[in-house]
Amino acid sequence: MPLPTRRAVGRRQVVAIGTIATGGDGWFSSDAQRWYDCVWGTTGAREASRYVDSETGVCFQVQRYATHDGPGIRTTVFLKGCPLACPWCHNPEGRGEAPELHLLPDRCIACGSCVAVCPTPPDRPAGAVGSPEADFFTAPRPGCIRCGACVEACPTEARRMVGRVVTVAELLDQVERDRPFYEVSGGGVTFSGGEPMQQSSFLIACLAGCGERGLHAAVDTCGYAEPAKLLAVARLARLILYDLKTLDEGRHRAATGVPVEPILHNLQALDGTDVEVWIRVPLIPGVNDDDTSLRTLGQFIRSLRRIRRVHLLPYHQTGSPKYERMRLTYNLTGMEPPTSARVAAAAEGLAGFGLDVRIGG
Repeated sequence: MPLPTRRAVGRRQVVAIGTIATGGDGWFSSDAQRWYDCVWGTTGAREASRYVDSETGVCFQVQRYATHDGPGIRTTVFLKGCPLACPWCHNPEGRGEAPELHLLPDRCIACGSCVAVCPTPPDRPAGAVGSPEADFFTAPRPGCIRCGACVEACPTEARRMVGRVVTVAELLDQVERDRPFYEVSGGGVTFSGGEPMQQSSFLIACLAGCGERGLHAAVDTCGYAEPAKLLAVARLARLILYDLKTLDEGRHRAATGVPVEPILHNLQALDGTDVEVWIRVPLIPGVNDDDTSLRTLGQFIRSLRRIRRVHLLPYHQTGSPKYERMRLTYNLTGMEPPTSARVAAAAEGLAGFGLDVRIGG
């Protein structure tokens, strides 16, 4: 799919988005309407581009030199918000949609600097580290307004804000710093999360900006989104990394909290477009690593018209320490990652359906 120029972003691409967004389920967000109005109003494409640059979203991490989120060397942008609750998630800080305060109790020295700058200070005295009186330093409290003042004041970096509001222009200026690496390696930027479709208007604006700047853009999605929004994103993305966990409805609901049918429907819809799609399967013991699950998965993917590339992502516990820092329960403690032999057997089984199977990435 050719990269859109500024003029294309201002007219052809936005018209395509408007066409999709007003079809099917009748979705058309107020943000998309504003963007659409820019194109067809008196201000035209220049104002549309200005609107794209000023659109805001909430990002919780920008990872440079990523090599597992699409082709080449990439910058992965993690957006907050996710409708799923996968217990193996290694980015639990990406589930909530708003910026949030994270506390690191082992770094706190109970100096009181945070209380001194807090606009809504707690009504409790300071105490020694580890004492009940000091607990308000290291535990989230109801009165917090997440202003971030305590983060700046903390001398030991025991507090940090997860998530910040950024404009498209600010974010893409940061991404574009590594353009030489993208050009040499065939890389670009990948929008992940969380679930980037939770911020679909911001994501669409980012993708339009990427096209305008000539950046290869990929989107990593769980597929649980309104079809019209996903198809609008597919019009602007160069690659979709599509997570597919299990086709068993009961297992899928138990593991993620959502039904699998909309995810399968959206994948079939993407198969009818010309956007490149790589399916990514997290291999989770007890969820989808048995022969029956893998056979059903292979049969479904083979039924698609053109999608054949599959990446197996073996379960790991890399993100488990985050749960403790966030005072969340990690429910998979004790689960061992699949053995290399099991992963190889799973890959071989899926390859038997005529699929291009890769391990990792």
